[in-house]
Amino acid sequence: METIDAPIRIAKSRPGLGLGLFATAPLARGERIVEYTGTRVSASEADHLKTRYVLEVDDRWAIDGSPRHNIARYINHSCAPNCEGDLSDGRVFIRAMQNIAAGEELTLDYGDEYFEEFIRPIGCKCGKCSAVIG
Repeated sequence: METIDAPIRIAKSRPGLGLGLFATAPLARGERIVEYTGTRVSASEADHLKTRYVLEVDDRWAIDGSPRHNIARYINHSCAPNCEGDLSDGRVFIRAMQNIAAGEELTLDYGDEYFEEFIRPIGCKCGKCSAVIG
């Protein structure tokens, strides 16, 4: 089993977002940062879970990442993300899409379905969208 020892920490994010996951040292483009962990559930079961921490693996499986020990759950959405999911043997690793500086928040594009259901109704608070509004 692969272990990842990336320099990251959970900390307060920008207003309206709660907690986020931040780099504590520079991360290189392509580097695996953290694994998205949790209980593997069927896609149909995932549709009925009362959590926002479900990550779709494929059309049959998803990961319920709601346990707090899954620190990848603290990665916030961005319309201009610096990370992406990397599927490997049924596991999902979060990988840097670009060089990430120490202190920078890790972000993912949560996808259209999640965006429409959870983010659009309250307004997107990512750095890109906040800059356009501000």
